[in-house]
Amino acid sequence: MKRSKRFEALDARPVNLDGYISEWPEMGFVAMHSPYDPKPSIKISGGKIIELDGKARKDFDFIDTFIADHAINIQRAPVSMSIPSLEIARKIVDIHVPRKEILKICSGISPAKMAEVIGHLNVVELMMGMQKMRARLRPFNQAHITNLKDDPVQLAADAAEGALRGFAEEETTMGIARYAPFSAMAILIGSQAGRPGVLTQCSSEEATELDLGIRGLTTYAETVSVYGTEKVFVDGDDTPYSKAFLNSAYASRGLKVRFTSGAGSEVLMGYSEKKSMLYLECRCLYVTKGAGSQGTQNGAISCIAVPASVPSGIREVLGENLVATLLGLECASGNDQSFSNSPARRTTRTLLELMPGTDFIFSGYAAEPNYDNMFAGSNFDAEDFDDYNVLQRDLQVDGGLRPVLEEDVIAVRRKAAKAVQSVFRYLGLTEITDEQVEAVVYAHGSKDTLNRDVPADLIACEDMLKRGITGIDVCRALAETGHEDIAQRVLNMLKQRVVGDYMQTSAVLDENYRVLSAINTPNTYMGPGTGYRLDGERWEEIKDIPHQIDPHNL
Repeated sequence: MKRSKRFEALDARPVNLDGYISEWPEMGFVAMHSPYDPKPSIKISGGKIIELDGKARKDFDFIDTFIADHAINIQRAPVSMSIPSLEIARKIVDIHVPRKEILKICSGISPAKMAEVIGHLNVVELMMGMQKMRARLRPFNQAHITNLKDDPVQLAADAAEGALRGFAEEETTMGIARYAPFSAMAILIGSQAGRPGVLTQCSSEEATELDLGIRGLTTYAETVSVYGTEKVFVDGDDTPYSKAFLNSAYASRGLKVRFTSGAGSEVLMGYSEKKSMLYLECRCLYVTKGAGSQGTQNGAISCIAVPASVPSGIREVLGENLVATLLGLECASGNDQSFSNSPARRTTRTLLELMPGTDFIFSGYAAEPNYDNMFAGSNFDAEDFDDYNVLQRDLQVDGGLRPVLEEDVIAVRRKAAKAVQSVFRYLGLTEITDEQVEAVVYAHGSKDTLNRDVPADLIACEDMLKRGITGIDVCRALAETGHEDIAQRVLNMLKQRVVGDYMQTSAVLDENYRVLSAINTPNTYMGPGTGYRLDGERWEEIKDIPHQIDPHNL
């Protein structure tokens, strides 16, 4: 058949390399409204919920039981459930209804009722809701700090640059799991070299991650995954109760904790129970609330390709982010895995969170080129820094980043790399040569760096754990090798563990270690002229991009 050259050109466009599927409720491929979703209901007797979303207590699975017993305000439920879902949806976008009233109403509704409420909101209304319901007044951002070689020198340099660029949190993970001690220590040092107060975590096997946290080598935990069906939990040898216990283990040691969930995981694992992705994610978020976690990383996360493949899928992703805020949780709103070959789709997906602002716009902006991202590649990476800064400038929105000068980046990368080199030498770990440091300072990514002796590194990692090295040892090593300023910053982060203020909902630390959270800097948006406004010194900082023309020099 003779073809239209226009359609041939369209077929070759990147957007048509993506995967799409028609709605298929029986297998869970439906974003927001499955014919198999339960109808909202709550019945209470003897101080207990005896029916939840059409299911009698005798038929509850362990997720139903956990939600009924720990995640719903029983005193509030009769009133909240009696309010029509459309009326709740309208209250969410009504600038005259304060955030506190919405939180009170939503504390007493069921997961199915929550999904029904979100279903009444279009994308613009979801963004309006997010602008009001975000927990913290000012949005911030989080970075992925990883590389293909698990090179601790590059990790430290990238963490320092990321901190300089404005990231409030930085997380790493490894290609080789046994590198975890080096990775955690490297981004701890690097982040504090970039600016004081950056929170860091190392995503690894849960026992190792907890061990590193207890040692003071990390300051928060994020990869505590929860799911929306019992079978997926069972496949992971977990329950809501085991996750609650793990949450308590972290919190008791002064570590900020954020759970992880996201639409599509149950579909991906084959146990969606014919329910919509939104309904199942509501269950995840109720588990998160019931377990006592202050917040969540959600927005499909590593399963983003699943909701993105069905109609209204990206709308659902924003909807599940809003659900987190309606439950009073901190929301790190995804954007942390690339899902499309189309730059237009990737940008649009991010703008839904960037424009209204979330607690963390990304739960992992790749602060390295995506080929180095061991979390499978982010929606934006190090090559997009200038684009992202211009988007902030174009829209006058705060996306948590700021423009930087090349000479400042080079200086801070060298400072971090030299600090890690000194700590490794002081602690008797593997050698970091001056040539490795110099290569990392100017590197775009691991393609530009020198190879490490991996077997020697892994032996040293194991030795580091056996010797019981902690954050205090890192402080001592920094102080006694001429890096007193970084040593003091690391020590100050350890002190924060004792104080515990950054465990409050949606907490970050500014450069003076002042906690900014939903407690002391709550979101106060109630229409034009209220809430967070990007102006003053912060607006001047965002406007000052390096590639603009100074009219005074014309």
